[in-house]
Amino acid sequence: MKIRKHLSRLALVVGVLVTWGVRAPQGQVATEPTTIQFVFTSDAHYGITRDTFRGHTNVDAHTVNAAMIAKINGLSSATFPKDGGLKAGEQIGAVEFLAQGGDIANREEVTEMGTIQSAARSWTQFQADYLEGVHLAGRSGARAPVYMVPGNHDVSNAIGYHLPMVPTTDNTSMVEIFNYMMHPAVARTSATYHYPEDKILVSHDIGGMHFMFITMWPDSSVRAWMERDLANVAPTTPVFIVTHDQPESQAKHFSNPNGAHDINGRDKFENLLAETLADGPSAEGPTTVEQRSLEGFLAQHPNITAYFHGNSNWNQFYDWTGPGNSVVLHTFRVDSPMKGAVSATDETKLSFQVITLDAASRRMTVRECLWNSDPQHPSGPLAWGSSTTVAFAPRPDIRNQH
Repeated sequence: MKIRKHLSRLALVVGVLVTWGVRAPQGQVATEPTTIQFVFTSDAHYGITRDTFRGHTNVDAHTVNAAMIAKINGLSSATFPKDGGLKAGEQIGAVEFLAQGGDIANREEVTEMGTIQSAARSWTQFQADYLEGVHLAGRSGARAPVYMVPGNHDVSNAIGYHLPMVPTTDNTSMVEIFNYMMHPAVARTSATYHYPEDKILVSHDIGGMHFMFITMWPDSSVRAWMERDLANVAPTTPVFIVTHDQPESQAKHFSNPNGAHDINGRDKFENLLAETLADGPSAEGPTTVEQRSLEGFLAQHPNITAYFHGNSNWNQFYDWTGPGNSVVLHTFRVDSPMKGAVSATDETKLSFQVITLDAASRRMTVRECLWNSDPQHPSGPLAWGSSTTVAFAPRPDIRNQH
């Protein structure tokens, strides 16, 4: 991997666009073009049901996610809309990978409707639908890998939660995500996995661009890893972050600043992030101090050009500038097939994102793909929602703008 990075830097210096293969989790090698594409979705939430889907009620996550993946598998032969973006009006063609932004397993909470299924059962369904069911292909013809990060539900299942769960903990999805993404020399088991040390932190160089897949949010421990990783990346190389939480994160996801700093029903902190919340005692409060730390980190790395996240789920393209308005980070929030803020009650708005990146022009088009726009005719063509095209790497530094 280091050799590829050094060669990529040399290619950029001499102005030659060279593409390199990257090892997929399945051990396959793909040759990357200067234009690459990937699919982004998040918050599969296996274990819960949708109220309605395609004429049925109380539809389980396995059925809904499998239906979405069936539409994803047909992408390559579909055509982009004539929206002025990259490849507008053209056949989509090769897709290099699918990224999943976490909350693979829903929390195993005890609800008035009963207990949500175990993380182990949810992982089995995810594995069948995504790892075995996604059949996209990159330019080389090799099967496109699925990359994933955990969400707050996955982590809470592993470490506990402030409301009752059955079982009290089940770290299956965290163990499986870690082993799949990190390829440790000795695979973790339910007995040996330890969340504070066993974070999913991995990067891949694809088509002259650097993708970082990180656990939950760029807290101080994650940023320390990112610094080490970025030390081997040329400052002219565009960097893209895929994670679960939005740049603002949520106060409840930080470590409890009160009392014994534990997870309890009074304080309602989830202790998912390394930082003890510095903004006050409330799990519903602001995260300004923590956001300033992230803003400062981004200011030091202007080639971090885009940030993809789930957690609060609807389709949104926006720029995050930080509390001090000193950076411009292109940010992309994606829908959930099960818990979308809009699509949970309007299934015609169910969507995932298709991202096209061009290393030559240093532009990126992100499109909202409405995969269930006509629930009565699910075999019909894909529909397209909003789209945006932005320049990437290095990000503009707005501190010197007037």
